[in-house]
Amino acid sequence: MEYAINIDVASPYTVYVGTFLLEETGAIARESCGGAQALVITDSTVGPLFGQPVRQSLETQGYTVHMEMVAPGESSKSGAVYLDLLEKAAELELARTDIVVALGGGVVGDLAGFLAASYMRGIPYIQVPTTLLAMVDASIGGKTAINLAAGKNLAGAFWQPRAVIADVGCLATLEDAQFADGCAEVIKHAVIADAELFGELEATPLTPGLLKSDLARAAYLIARNVDIKRAVVSADERETSLRKLLNFGHSIGHGIEAASGYELGHGRCVGVGMLAIASASVTAGVCPADVPDRIAALLRAHGLPLNVDVDTQAVYEAALHDKKRASDSIDLVVPRSIGAAAISHAPLDEFKRILEVGLACTEAYAREEKETSSPEEDAC
Repeated sequence: MEYAINIDVASPYTVYVGTFLLEETGAIARESCGGAQALVITDSTVGPLFGQPVRQSLETQGYTVHMEMVAPGESSKSGAVYLDLLEKAAELELARTDIVVALGGGVVGDLAGFLAASYMRGIPYIQVPTTLLAMVDASIGGKTAINLAAGKNLAGAFWQPRAVIADVGCLATLEDAQFADGCAEVIKHAVIADAELFGELEATPLTPGLLKSDLARAAYLIARNVDIKRAVVSADERETSLRKLLNFGHSIGHGIEAASGYELGHGRCVGVGMLAIASASVTAGVCPADVPDRIAALLRAHGLPLNVDVDTQAVYEAALHDKKRASDSIDLVVPRSIGAAAISHAPLDEFKRILEVGLACTEAYAREEKETSSPEEDAC
């Protein structure tokens, strides 16, 4: 089954979710972009797996294809790699009517998208996400960026793709930990916007096993998440208000990522961030106690940790460099119930207390899980 979800922004485009879509890349690119040359940006893990069908599909539609591979991981979202790719695009004499194809996970999508946004002041590009995290989140909405020494995604631009092609068959190649990383964003969407989806995930978790037993349901769940992000992005393309809800768990999660030297996966960090802010919100009396309990259970069911071993002060200092900070405050997304959340602006001293309380609670949840003791004994 194939889903076609239209993203209604200033430059509208379609997200395709289904199987055997890599072979349609060329046709979709031709219809949505045109152009004569295609610069495919991928990484050295994804390229050998999926580069050939994408190349062949593009060549069949008359494109001259150039493929550039970068190293996997956050290290490639750097100024040096970005400038090398810009020089390569110029060397190939890409015209403003030519295209960039981002083939890979969130790192490749961010990097290739920023390349497309800035080369000749903007050329067309399409996203071909190959990870769950990229399919349900990173490839949609037009956020493109690279990292700076001071923090994650601090140099970037809003630049919408002309199309997103999510072939769920690609997910079968992911390691379990990488698949679980994407599940954190799925859980995030359910917490902030869809209580029914949260309940469905409790009943039937989105796991690698589901890909084997019921691929159609996996595709449905992915499309459902795309639709949640569609509604938010269409209402607030430039993240001035409503779109900030998509940052649930990210203010703390990005701090954890940075404090770990980006050795921990994005989804794992966001999952801990979600549990931390939900737990701290219970302590503050603005969130029912069952919300972090249910988040913890769902993280566990999807193979995600409830706590990570990082220094709280280091997380706080890293979070201060996040783009969600505004001088003496920082944006936080606070769950009010499963399926509803609100945006809060916390002064930095208050944020530090929230962080300390929240991370202490995640330690308690993790200890409870390890010791299989009752919530009354250990949980916040």
